[in-house]
Amino acid sequence: MNLSRSPDASLYELATGFSPASEPLKISPTTFKSMVGLVFDLLVEQNIAATIWLKLPKGDVWQNEIQRFCQSATAPYRLYNLQTQPDLEKEEGKGKKAKAKSPSALPWELAENNLEVTDLALEQALAQNYKEPIAEAPEGSQVYTLPLAAESQLKREYFLLVTAPEFYGLVLAHRPRSGQPKVELGRSEKMTKLPLSSEDVLEQKHPLLGLCTFEATTLQQVLDGINRAICFGQPETQSSDELTKLLISWEQLVETGGITTLNPILLGNLLVKQIQRQEDIWRSSATHRRQSEGVSALRLENEELLNTIQQKDEFIKIMGQELRTPLTSMKTALSLLNSPSIKPPQRQRYMDMLSQECDRQSSLITSVLDLVQIESTVESVPMESLRLSDIVPGVVSTYQPLAQEKGIMLGYTIPEDLSAVSCFSPWLKQIVIHLLHNSIKFTASSGQVWVRAKELGDYVQIEFRDTGIGIAQADLPKIFDRFYRVRIAAGEDSSGSGLGLSIVQQLLLRCGGSIAVKSKVAEGSVFTVMLPVFQRS
Repeated sequence: MNLSRSPDASLYELATGFSPASEPLKISPTTFKSMVGLVFDLLVEQNIAATIWLKLPKGDVWQNEIQRFCQSATAPYRLYNLQTQPDLEKEEGKGKKAKAKSPSALPWELAENNLEVTDLALEQALAQNYKEPIAEAPEGSQVYTLPLAAESQLKREYFLLVTAPEFYGLVLAHRPRSGQPKVELGRSEKMTKLPLSSEDVLEQKHPLLGLCTFEATTLQQVLDGINRAICFGQPETQSSDELTKLLISWEQLVETGGITTLNPILLGNLLVKQIQRQEDIWRSSATHRRQSEGVSALRLENEELLNTIQQKDEFIKIMGQELRTPLTSMKTALSLLNSPSIKPPQRQRYMDMLSQECDRQSSLITSVLDLVQIESTVESVPMESLRLSDIVPGVVSTYQPLAQEKGIMLGYTIPEDLSAVSCFSPWLKQIVIHLLHNSIKFTASSGQVWVRAKELGDYVQIEFRDTGIGIAQADLPKIFDRFYRVRIAAGEDSSGSGLGLSIVQQLLLRCGGSIAVKSKVAEGSVFTVMLPVFQRS
């Protein structure tokens, strides 16, 4: 077989010339590596004695596939591992000087260390038949590492060609030149990240065109192309005969029984393995997706927890300031009461101040405890079927004396046929008490306070309407904040914890209700409560 003077050609062009595809097959490096591993696994599991030609990138990730096969195979094999030499003239042009390492070094080893490859070194390597030692390989197995010329057409191609009795096939990946039309890679392919060599980095930057075939005519042409590439660029020396002895043609394989009829059972096994691997990838990706979703959920929970901690810290800070204010007023009043020159009217005024501040402190502590209890309730409180006609009139009658004392007309309109609402009885009473108390507190003499209820679909609406001082538009978004008090005129009642509306809002949220407010300064306010109608299971 004399092929040393024959120019080599692209294996991809040879293969597509005999079995043209309808459109180019776009693959990623990960897909190509998966197919190579799939074929190796089939050879190992089916105990197939095969002859293998391959060219893979030089990264450890890829070379480990060869090592794995050699260590796992139980049937004898012959493996030709082709490697492209770098262009030494270009390397030297970059200022890299080369010196001979040793006469015994193989030419491709010298090339990888940027050392000069001489004809003498090549002849010495040929004398060794390019044979590499195989650790624990089946008897009769051989591995040959063969150099390809730097200008070989196979420089841009990676492949795995397998021939064996009853089985043969080719997996090939071609990296087009930058001048050729680019093939758009999918998003998953762009995100492929493997520890590749510098040559493989180029492979990721440019699209790969893939090919997989089991057609004998195509494989024959590709094998001839591989043999030409091995001989291409070798020096015209007598030792080149040693290299040609290693070459084997398709005809020789057929004559020696290395190739027979393709067994469909083996092709079926290959397809089954591909399906199993695809299922494994799908399950793995599903697991990763669930883990990713879990991480996102944990991140959100962590953010919510941090916000809760910050709110708790702010709550404690404001509560301390609110408790300090009445204590300061009481301490001032007590020091003035100790004055020997204090007059009875002044004494009475200071006593009233003490009583008022004590009430304020008591109200604040009670409201804080109520709010903490509401927010710390983890277990769901069972909702009850409650009728407003059983609760609102009793609360209104309790506040009638206070309304009469201030000269306020207080009334309610609660239809008897209203549907029962879903709430917890103590909560509903507390909601009505807080809103009614606020309406009377901020309504001047001769004003009006009304409580009205009506049914709206699946909800019952309760209005607390007053003709009081009203709320400024700037204050409306803040009135449900903790410890927030509406600015009032001098001389008006400023007592209160600033937690009443916060408590009402929290109670309504826990029973599936809501609250809204409309108000104008000097015209009054309307607080609208929506409670769900009780639904019997």
